Amino acid sequence: MACAAARTPADQDRFICIYPAYLNNKKTIAGGEAVENPTATEIQDVCTAVGLNAFIEKNKMYSREWNRDVQYRGRVRVQLKQEDGSLCLGQFPSRKSVMLYAAEMIPKLKTRTQKTGGGDPNLQQGEGSKKGKGKKKK
Repeated sequence: MACAAARTPADQDRFICIYPAYLNNKKTIAGGEAVENPTATEIQDVCTAVGLNAFIEKNKMYSREWNRDVQYRGRVRVQLKQEDGSLCLGQFPSRKSVMLYAAEMIPKLKTRTQKTGGGDPNLQQGEGSKKGKGKKKK
């Protein structure tokens, strides 16, 4: 009991946990605020960019996640309160506020916007080479 009393809100084990499954629109109903397959790295990037103290625990997994792929591993620990109990950032008083912000900002990340634009030309090049091979055989 004495050990629990000595812990402050600034201790890393007192940071809130956010698993990617919390923000996944294929798994979560968060009032319409969700992202398709977010990663722990994306959640950390968004949190640190706004000024929150966040770090990834890569080998942790959400207990309800049945898929054990590397893509679904990891959780993000985020500090909401300072040592004296006051909020680190006033705009994030709760876990839900952090998750809603992350769900709003993850689709705007450069890695997300580049993936959609860069995938189509690669597919077209692959299809073009197949057509060329077919013509050579005739």
